[in-house]
Amino acid sequence: MSENPYDEMYDRPGYYWGMQPSRTCYEVLKNRPPVEPLTVLVLGCGEGRNAVFLARNGYEVSAFDLSPKGLEKTERLAHEAGVSIDTFQADINEFRLQTSYDVLFSTGVLHFIRKELRDEIFENYKEHTERNGLNVLSVFVDKPFIPDPPDHEEAAQIWHSGELFTHYHDWKISYCVEEIIACNSGGIPHRHAMNRMVAVHV
Repeated sequence: MSENPYDEMYDRPGYYWGMQPSRTCYEVLKNRPPVEPLTVLVLGCGEGRNAVFLARNGYEVSAFDLSPKGLEKTERLAHEAGVSIDTFQADINEFRLQTSYDVLFSTGVLHFIRKELRDEIFENYKEHTERNGLNVLSVFVDKPFIPDPPDHEEAAQIWHSGELFTHYHDWKISYCVEEIIACNSGGIPHRHAMNRMVAVHV
């Protein structure tokens, strides 16, 4: 299993990504409110802010990350919030789903998927999403007017505007947006361009 560049960052006090959930978490609530038991898998959970938010709102949450330090923080945050999350270590390039979920959720990690694996991995995600389930995904996209972030990693792969949506051309896309966001990860202000999407398995 490959080495995680965020281990050192996650080993520091505090939360590198902060504790506020991504706003795409609210798209999960809006599109599939947990009026019945619903399972969620968070792909690349980092320090757990999104996984814990979803668990607190009534979803049955599993989450994986490559970083053991990130998983430790996820479990600690879940314990402090009084919720249970099934966590496990996995590399997003190597892991393939064997179990189906109602919601797959990811933000800030899909840029680590190697280009030659994208078709295979997204087909695996789609095959293991329940009918009427959601893939709620966000990915950084390349823009020439936005410089690389200060924590840019060599393993990051380039994505272009709209590329994520093409993997879901046969699903209903109920929400898609491109936006420029301000980020303060690591205490250094910078910007990202992101594509965000909610795709429904109809």
